[in-house]
Amino acid sequence: MSERTIHIATRGSALALWQANHVRDSIIRVRPQWTVELIVIKTTGDKILDRPLAEIGGKALFVKEIEHALLDGRADVAVHSMKDVPAELAPGLFMAAISARESPFDALCSVGERGLDDLPEGARVGTASMRRQCQLLARRPDLAISMVRGNVPTRLGKLETGDFDAVVLAAAGLQRLGHGDRISQLLDAEICLPAVGQGVLGIETRSLEGDAKPGDKDTVAAVREALHDPAEEARVIAERAFLAHLGGSCQTPLAAYATYQGDADANAGTLKVRGLCGRPDGSSILRAEREGPAPDAEQLGRAVADDLLGLGAQAIIDESAH
Repeated sequence: MSERTIHIATRGSALALWQANHVRDSIIRVRPQWTVELIVIKTTGDKILDRPLAEIGGKALFVKEIEHALLDGRADVAVHSMKDVPAELAPGLFMAAISARESPFDALCSVGERGLDDLPEGARVGTASMRRQCQLLARRPDLAISMVRGNVPTRLGKLETGDFDAVVLAAAGLQRLGHGDRISQLLDAEICLPAVGQGVLGIETRSLEGDAKPGDKDTVAAVREALHDPAEEARVIAERAFLAHLGGSCQTPLAAYATYQGDADANAGTLKVRGLCGRPDGSSILRAEREGPAPDAEQLGRAVADDLLGLGAQAIIDESAH
C-alpha cells in the first residue's frame, strides 16, 4: 500500500492524548508505511470548567469542534471516549470502529483509601456526573456531593488540597494514565451502573456515502483492522439505543450497561442490558433489564428504555429539564 499522512483530531488532556496515541500506534501497526499525526483541539467543554456540563450544553461540548475538524478536512480520524459522544452523530460522520472495553466501572478515590461505606458521615465527594451523584446518594444520602471538573490529575489533586474527602472518576481513565493505585474502591454495577459506552473508545471518520474524500475508504479499512471489536460494538449499540430512545440530557441521571451471558459473540451471543433512570438527589431510581440475542442489540436497548418509560421515567426526565 502507498504511503499516506493522516491526521487524528483529539482533545488536549493527558487522557485524550493517551487515547489518541493508542489509536495512532494501532494504525501504524497495521499500516507501517503511513505517517499519523495528531491535531489537538481545545473544545468548549475543556474551556468552561466552572459550571456543570448540564448548564452549558452537555457532553456534546467535548465533541462538536472535533467533528468540525473531520467535516472541513483538517482531520481524517477523531478519537472519543464513547461515554462523551451524544446519541446522534453529526451528519456525514460515523463510528468506523469501536474498541475493546477497558473497565466500564466508576472508581472511588478517597483520603485514607476508604471505601464508599467507610467514608465518614457527611463526607465531601466530588463528581461532575448526575448519574454518579444519583446512585451515590441513593446508597449514602448523608454525603455532601459537589461538582468537580477538569482533567484526571486536577481532580485527584483536590484530595491533596483537602477540597474533598473523595472523588469519583472512570476507572478506565485512571488505569490508562497509570493512576490505578489511587483507586480506593471499584464501584461495580450493583453500586453504580456505568455510563453508556464507558471504557470504550470510538474512532469517528467521515461517512463513505456521498462525497467521500480521496483516501477515506482506506482510512476506514485501516481503523477497523487496527481497532474494531464486533462483540463490543453490539454492547455499545444496545447502550446507545437505550440513551437515544429516552432522549435524556446530562441533567437526567441515566445509565445503561450491556454484558454477554456466556460467549462474547456479536452474531450468536446473548446480551443482558440493564438500564437506570433516577432523580439527581437519589430519592427515586427506576431500573429495568432485558436479555436477548446480540444481533438484536438495538431493539434490546430500546426495549429497556420503553420499560423505564412504562415505570414513569418520562416524568423524571421532564422534571430534570426544568
